[in-house]
Amino acid sequence: MANFLGIDLGTSSVKALLVDGGQRPIAHAAEPLVTLHPAPLASEQEPEDWIRAVEAVLARLHAAEPGAMSGVAALGVSGQMHAALLLDRSDRPVRPAMLWNDGRAEAEARELNARSRDLARRLGVSAMPGFTAPKLAWLARHEPAAFARARCLLLTADYVRLRLTGERACSVSDAAGTWLLDQERRNWSAEAVSLAGIDPALLPPLIEGSAVAGKLRPDIAARFGLPAGCVVAGGGGDTAVAGIGVGAVGEGASFVQLGTAAQIFVAGESYRPAPERMVHAFCHALQGRWYGMAALLNGASVLAVTARLLGYPEVGAMLAEAEREFHGPSRLLYLPYLAGERTPHDDPFARGTIVGLGPETDRAEIVLAALEGVAFALADGLAALAAAGVPVSAPGLIGGGARSRLWARLIASILDLPLKRYVEGEFGPAFGAARLARLALGRDSSDALLGEPPVAEIVVPERALAAAYAPRLEAFRRVYGALQPEYRAMAIQVPDRPTPPSAPAAAPWPRS
Repeated sequence: MANFLGIDLGTSSVKALLVDGGQRPIAHAAEPLVTLHPAPLASEQEPEDWIRAVEAVLARLHAAEPGAMSGVAALGVSGQMHAALLLDRSDRPVRPAMLWNDGRAEAEARELNARSRDLARRLGVSAMPGFTAPKLAWLARHEPAAFARARCLLLTADYVRLRLTGERACSVSDAAGTWLLDQERRNWSAEAVSLAGIDPALLPPLIEGSAVAGKLRPDIAARFGLPAGCVVAGGGGDTAVAGIGVGAVGEGASFVQLGTAAQIFVAGESYRPAPERMVHAFCHALQGRWYGMAALLNGASVLAVTARLLGYPEVGAMLAEAEREFHGPSRLLYLPYLAGERTPHDDPFARGTIVGLGPETDRAEIVLAALEGVAFALADGLAALAAAGVPVSAPGLIGGGARSRLWARLIASILDLPLKRYVEGEFGPAFGAARLARLALGRDSSDALLGEPPVAEIVVPERALAAAYAPRLEAFRRVYGALQPEYRAMAIQVPDRPTPPSAPAAAPWPRS
């Protein structure tokens, strides 16, 4: 029976997962990435670092499971969405890739919105600084020489797929996050392309996630022990592909993802935009499906930063201490907006803030406040979905943060929703990419293949916690409202100087 390989190019690491024909994991590998912050609001990565990381994980899988790698029939790639990666005529990057959490294109996003009228309803959401189109407009304005050298636009997973196959293409679910795609028609929007001042020749052909995008290059196959002629699927944006991994494809199927960023995702069988609520309505990685999403720019990354600032050796030790010390809500409020925020604020200037520090404050209380802050932000996202008429009930909980049972308890109680925690295993974007690879062979139906993983437990809201946190959520919202104008003023006043790169994700999570 054939095996399948999924590669997920995240923000903090590249992960690869090898699964057998029964969708059981055989082996996995991960390689950290470093994000650069060369200026205020900037977030960039070097595309060659992605390739080195992909090569590293493939080499490890080949060393650990040479027989299984030789039996791979197809592979798929998912990647962080919204990147602005421009290639020259030789397919070399003209500059580092601007990432999803790069906030420098705030002015360009405002200008696009002012000129687009009702276009947002066709593109899935209003223009925001992290989307690809505003960043391209920023590059044209601030780095015209680099922009003039561009001959092709690719997204993160697309670039890895190009290097694996030699073929240029963009998956529809990834293109959904560019602010250049007509979501309902699943094709490039000529009006948006013109409005953003982009040469249509820059745009690659579009491909669905379960379609064949090409064949693995012979030298790559030989180097990593993969079969000659191995099929490479279209894959897609990491959020949509995570939906494939967790089986969230039918009407109303949902999950909460706690990765570097955080999302509340709800699948649908029709396109239902609600840009006025900052809810994202995007193409799914499965043809004929869409999803609504509350997109948060800060998730488990908040814990990584908190651990570094407080001197914990790794995130697992930090969470274990917080769980031992937990007796109820923190006296602090931690606004987790380290990289700004999208749903519901569309505020690239917002920053992390801790309110209520006193001489008695200890590390565990700050950690608890960080966990609560992300949960409060998710509650704001849930409220935006409800206002847009997108109901959420009993979502799955996935991503690295799903391993913390304390965090699951807090989120369930603050959102007043039961959360499904899955049986130990990897069901995120790498698993979804492997599923899309299998579909690309045309031997399986999506209905048969894309079932939900086994549920280990359902974390139900705790009435006492829900009651205790209700006033804290309102206080959280008031604090953001009071500080919102100050965040913008502070960003304008900050001198344009480099900031240190973010540390690679490494810290293991506790198993609970």
